[in-house]
Amino acid sequence: MEQTIQDIIAVFNDFLWSKLLIILLVVCGLYFTTKTRFMQFRMIGDMVKVLKEPRSKEPGKISPFQAFCISMAARVGTGNITGIALAIALGGPGAVFWMWVIAIFGSASSFVESTLAQIYKVKDNGGFRGGPAYYMERGLGKRWMGILFAILITLSFGLVFNAVQSNTITVAFKNSFGIDRLTVGIIMAVVFAGIIMGGVKRIAKASEYIVVVLAVLYIGVAAFVVLANITQLPAMIALIVKNAFGIEQVAGGTLGAALMNGVKRGLFSNEAGMGSAPNAAATADTTHPVKQGLIQAFGVLTDTLVICTSTAMIILLSGVYKGSNLGGIELTQAALSVHMGSWASGFLAVMVFLFAFSTLIGNYYYGETNIEFIKSSKVWLWVYRVCVIAMVLFGAVAKVQLVWDLADLFMGLMVVVNLIAILMLSKVTFEALKDYKKQKADGRDPIFTRDRIHIPGEVECWESEAEVVGTK
Repeated sequence: MEQTIQDIIAVFNDFLWSKLLIILLVVCGLYFTTKTRFMQFRMIGDMVKVLKEPRSKEPGKISPFQAFCISMAARVGTGNITGIALAIALGGPGAVFWMWVIAIFGSASSFVESTLAQIYKVKDNGGFRGGPAYYMERGLGKRWMGILFAILITLSFGLVFNAVQSNTITVAFKNSFGIDRLTVGIIMAVVFAGIIMGGVKRIAKASEYIVVVLAVLYIGVAAFVVLANITQLPAMIALIVKNAFGIEQVAGGTLGAALMNGVKRGLFSNEAGMGSAPNAAATADTTHPVKQGLIQAFGVLTDTLVICTSTAMIILLSGVYKGSNLGGIELTQAALSVHMGSWASGFLAVMVFLFAFSTLIGNYYYGETNIEFIKSSKVWLWVYRVCVIAMVLFGAVAKVQLVWDLADLFMGLMVVVNLIAILMLSKVTFEALKDYKKQKADGRDPIFTRDRIHIPGEVECWESEAEVVGTK
C-alpha cells in the first residue's frame, strides 16, 4: 500500500519538478529580476542596511531583524545539510550550479512576495500577520484562492516539512550515537511544545538566537574545510560548472537530473517564490514594505550562496560522494568526518538537531498564521498544535523517501498557487520599489503611506498621507 502511494506521488512530482515548476520559477525569476532592474545585485547595500534597523519598542511588535530570523529559522534547516547532500547524490556536482541559479533569480521573486505581504498585512493582538493567503484575499479579492494556499502551506510546512526535519534529526542521532529514533523524537516533541505554546514573540526570540549562532558556527566549519583544501578549490568549481553543462552529462542523461535536483533542493532550502517567507515578512514593524522585501531577498542569497554552498564544498572536497550509496545526512556526516575526523559525525548530528529544531519553530508559525486566516478559533489552533507534535513523532520513525516525496508534492503545489498570485499583483511591488527609490534619492528615510501608489483591494495597516500628518 505504501509503495503504491509512493508511486502515485512520484508521477505527480515528476510532472511538477521536471517540467512545470522549472519553467515557472525561471520565467518568473527572470521577469521579476528585469522589472526590478536587477535589485538583487544593485541593492545589496540596502539589504544589509535595513537589516540593522532598531527593534520596535512597542509591546507585541516584531522587528525587521526578528521577522528575518523567523523566516531564516524555516530556511536554515535540514535543506541546507540533508537536501544539498541529496541533490549531489542524485544529480551530481552540477546540481550545485543550478541551485545557485535558482537562488539568484529566486531572490527577486522573494522580494516581490514579501513586499506584497507587508502591504496587505493585518493587525493581530498589537502586532501584525499576513502572507500569500492574505494578499490573495485582500489584493485579488479571491478568498477561495487564499484558503487553498492556507491549506497547502499548513499541510506542507506545519505537518509534512516538520516530519522531514524530525526524520533527519533522528537518523543523524541514530547514525552517530546509536540512540533510539523514537526516544529522540519524544524529547524533541516535548521541548518543541513548550516553545510553540508561547506565541509569536517566543517563536521570534527563539529563532533570533538559534539562527544567528548556528549560521555563524556552520559557516566557520565550512571555511576551515575550504582553507584546509584551498588548492583544490579551482578544480571543484570547474567540476560543478562542467557537470552542469558538460557534454558527457547530456549524453548520459544526467544533465536533467542535475537541473531538477538543483532546482528542487535549492527551492526547498531557500523557499524563494514558494509563499512561505512572506508569512514571516508580514509580522515586521517597518516604515516601508520594500525594506522587508529587501531583507527577505537577502535571506535567499544568504541561505543558498553561503550556507548551502558550505555543505556542497564539504561534500565535494571530501570525494565521498563518488560511487557512494549514501544520501542525505549520512553523506554529509561521512564527508565532514573525512575532513575533521570521526568525531565530526557526532558534531554534525548536534548541529542538525539545532538547525532542524529552529526550522520546526519557523514552520509551525507558518501553519499557525494560515489557520488564523481560515478560521480564528482557539479550538482549531489547539487541534493544529496537537497534529504538528504528532507529525514530529511520526517523522522520527518514518521511512525517509515517502516523507521527502510528500514534501516535494505539497511544496510544488504551493509554488504554483503563489506564483500565479504574485504575478497578478507584481505591479504593486514595482510601484512600491519606485517610491522607495525616489524617497532615497531625495535623501529621506523611506516612509510608506497607502496613497503614495495605486493599491488594488483592501489595505488595513498603512495610513494615508493625511492621517500621518494629522497624528503629528
